[in-house]
Amino acid sequence: MSIKIKTAEEIEKMRTAGKMAAEVLEMIGEHVKAGVTTDELNQICHDYIVNNFKAYPAPLNYHGFPKSICTSVNHVVCHGIPNDKKLKNGDIINIDVTVRYDKDSNDNLHTNGYHGDTSKMFLVGESNLKTTLAERLMKVTQECMYIGIDMVKPGARLGDIGYEIAKHAHNHGYTVVREYCGHGIGNEFHEEPQILHYGKPGTGEVLKEGMCITIEPMINAGKRDTKVLKDDWTVVTRDRSLSAQWEHTILVTATGREILTLRSDETIERIK
Repeated sequence: MSIKIKTAEEIEKMRTAGKMAAEVLEMIGEHVKAGVTTDELNQICHDYIVNNFKAYPAPLNYHGFPKSICTSVNHVVCHGIPNDKKLKNGDIINIDVTVRYDKDSNDNLHTNGYHGDTSKMFLVGESNLKTTLAERLMKVTQECMYIGIDMVKPGARLGDIGYEIAKHAHNHGYTVVREYCGHGIGNEFHEEPQILHYGKPGTGEVLKEGMCITIEPMINAGKRDTKVLKDDWTVVTRDRSLSAQWEHTILVTATGREILTLRSDETIERIK
């Protein structure tokens, strides 16, 4: 699969889908609290995407994935399937949302459209001494993502971006998951290139204007090793240490980058 350079019309559709995905994460925050199940969060997000946007939650039925969002709690690295287990105070959870939308597709939303892909970490309950280590992991992981995002521009190499992301994580005593990565994105959920969150300087694909990619580092408090559970989706840390992830969809512009899934609670510049 070759790398797709987006047209001006496609970029506008990507902006729309990205804004929708960001709005879902803004909406769901007030519902993330002790006693709620991840299945309930899934249903709220599903209804919001379908009813408010007339769009489609891209994870649903993607290669057989059974739900509309991914909910990864505590030692779950990614691809957690929403279920009937209730969240507890002190839990950390990543909610990963991908909206597929094309304003011209009407009844064809299941097969057509462009994607906005983003995720955010949430702390369940109030911050306290017991949650300090988890909050530090979440903060550093978000910083890793922002470091990668701010390196995006035409001519940048993916090896350099991955190297700087990993360096920041390692400097704080954390490890970087290597089995899962960011990706190109557009009218397909996952496109080329793969965006590794580790790398060797001076190597890797060169970014070009019009590319759309995700940067979504998965950072572990313990060892980097992971395993997939029997459901064939849920990825966990082998040592059951906490894991965190943040994700944004990024457009490579003529002079730098634009964050297509930026939320109102963030201070990083949308365009640089």
